[in-house]
Amino acid sequence: MMMAAKVNSSDTGPMTVHFLGNLLTFHIRSAATGDRFTLIENRTAPGQGAPMHRQADDEAFYVLEGEYEFFLDGTWQKKGVGEAVHIVPGTVHAFRNPGMTDARMLIINSPGSLHEAFFVEVGEKAALHQTDFPPMTPPDVPAIVASGMRNRIEILPPAA
Repeated sequence: MMMAAKVNSSDTGPMTVHFLGNLLTFHIRSAATGDRFTLIENRTAPGQGAPMHRQADDEAFYVLEGEYEFFLDGTWQKKGVGEAVHIVPGTVHAFRNPGMTDARMLIINSPGSLHEAFFVEVGEKAALHQTDFPPMTPPDVPAIVASGMRNRIEILPPAA
């Protein structure tokens, strides 16, 4: 996986990165909020999502288009347009797009710098508001896990 170009952590402007079949557009950056939160619009390709993980920050998801499945409390739960999910720090969770078309949601992380730094480190820089997914390449799992550790995000191994 190609690593993204470094982005200045004091930058407050919008940016888009691609990571594991997700195009994440940062509309409000952590530097602009004094690290209170970050606001991300996430477009997820069919069959893609985020692996099982837990983190130190609060996270909220609000579905804008399509459908998502969220792993919470040991089970997968479907959420559609207008539905929201709150992730308490330390909660094991994941999400995926089970549909045949792109799905889209808003993500809020508080504080904002942990997830923002993680995505900037492991994602591939994309054109602002890009909607076409670049070709998938095998992920650099050791780099993803190491960045997660630095940013208080624990990537969990897949279930056997």
